[in-house]
Amino acid sequence: MKRASLHNADQISKLDVRVGDLVYVEKGGEIIPKIVGVNLEKRSENSNPTIYISNCPECGTDLIRNEGEAQHYCPNANTCPPQITGKIQHFISRKAMDIEGLGGETVELLFREGLIKNYADLYEITIPQLLPLERMAEKSAENIVKGIEKSKEIPFERVLFALGIRYVGETVAKKLVRHYKNIDNLQNATLEELTQVDEIGNRIAESIISFFSDEQNQLLIERLKNHGLQFSISEENMQNQTDKLKGLTIVVSGVFQIFSRDEIKNLIEQNGGKVGSSISSKTSYVIVGDNMGPSKKEKAEKLGIPMISETDFQQMIEK
Repeated sequence: MKRASLHNADQISKLDVRVGDLVYVEKGGEIIPKIVGVNLEKRSENSNPTIYISNCPECGTDLIRNEGEAQHYCPNANTCPPQITGKIQHFISRKAMDIEGLGGETVELLFREGLIKNYADLYEITIPQLLPLERMAEKSAENIVKGIEKSKEIPFERVLFALGIRYVGETVAKKLVRHYKNIDNLQNATLEELTQVDEIGNRIAESIISFFSDEQNQLLIERLKNHGLQFSISEENMQNQTDKLKGLTIVVSGVFQIFSRDEIKNLIEQNGGKVGSSISSKTSYVIVGDNMGPSKKEKAEKLGIPMISETDFQQMIEK
């Protein structure tokens, strides 16, 4: 067997390989390695089993470990303090609601002072409530309130991602929004209907059902609706959506003149395509700009992946 290290994952073949003679790994998908076994013969005779804590150190709730998963986690999602602040920090993050003026420390402060208990509470904060807080100047308070108000313009796909539904990342959120168009359709979808959506398996579907079945989550969404957040695709976005690139996985590489990289990625998704993160045998096209990495070019040529310009891409979606 070949030896390999976890820092050189791209060289791991589909066959099991040894890492430092201690564990066995194999390729998990295209790139990421996964441990599939332990070489017990190399284990020290004096070693002891790892004993995990059984209760959450913050709220005392019994920890849970699902079969097939490594992590232990606290199921007390609604009242465990780090989980509450963690959800709000995710909600305000750049790729979600992108609320200017708010950061992780400020969220912690607002929670400690009793001003927020969930992310819907953010939309009821006032400048007079913020001013007495430690190191809070009037300008900072104004910026926070303005940033919260401006976040109401954030499109539905990012709002859905911001809700923090387990297993619903940016890409999954976009697929769900594209398919269901609004939050009501998504909330009312059955498990069978959800699994008919491209790349939505049972685990994601069950997580979505569980989230929307929770009465507290239903109340939060209703409050966010009343505060004016976007829970449906805009008319303009609906008109711009097509299936011209359906079934295609497209990688974007280089610097472009007509569009930015993000604009190209958005156009791919608006037209039903999938944005690939790396070149593989599953890649349909590579859109090439200036300064494309030589290794990517070499891999695309080796695999026979068509390389097109941004002008070629523009013509594809304008046909």
